[in-house]
Amino acid sequence: MAGGAELSVASGRLGRMLSAVLDLVLPPSCAGCGAKGASCCPRCFAVLTASPARRIPAPAPPGLPDCWSAAPYEGSVRKTIVAYKERGIAALAAVLAEAVTRTVLAAVGNAEGWASGRFAVVPVPSGRRSLRARGHDPVGRLAVLATGRLRALGFGAEAWAGLRQVGRVADQAGLSCSERGLNLKGSLQVIPTAKSPPAAYVLLVDDIVTTGATLAEAVRALRSEGLAVPLAVTVGATRRRS
Repeated sequence: MAGGAELSVASGRLGRMLSAVLDLVLPPSCAGCGAKGASCCPRCFAVLTASPARRIPAPAPPGLPDCWSAAPYEGSVRKTIVAYKERGIAALAAVLAEAVTRTVLAAVGNAEGWASGRFAVVPVPSGRRSLRARGHDPVGRLAVLATGRLRALGFGAEAWAGLRQVGRVADQAGLSCSERGLNLKGSLQVIPTAKSPPAAYVLLVDDIVTTGATLAEAVRALRSEGLAVPLAVTVGATRRRS
């Protein structure tokens, strides 16, 4: 009999297959509000892209770089991210990548080292179990699409999936910022066999920032290899809580 993990993976794949079939049969609807006509309606797209800003977790973990997000992780933004990440609605990748791109533009402007130089766009990796269960690499795809948009705008961006997760990480739910940092310590590393990074300057990309512990661990791994990581960009950011 299959174990619990195998059943979970199989169930996830079946759910995505059924979702794909329904997408072919039924008219598309907005993942954020349910309106018919598109996977992301104009109103939800505006909510997702209208307020890119610096949103740094408080307290910020040691090593966290400047941190920007497209929007707060709530309402239609949350529903859209979950639909893309967990339900595998591929059409939302372009929408979320556009949100990432606009956030990068708001964060860097014409700052030296970004608009005039080369930099690597590095996605925060998911664990192998999560990738198998979801059947796709949501953040990796966003990094590739956002890189293409940035290059079209004249930036010297190049996607580089040079990080990997090593070992197991306990469930983060309910953990404080410091507890998450300890839980994630040493969980990411630069892939030893990866090609050399295209630049020593890194733009880090993830879907959501909560306490910042995951981003800080990614930065630690990259900096240990001599790479500079001045900026992290996410689609959503959870609200600060006391």
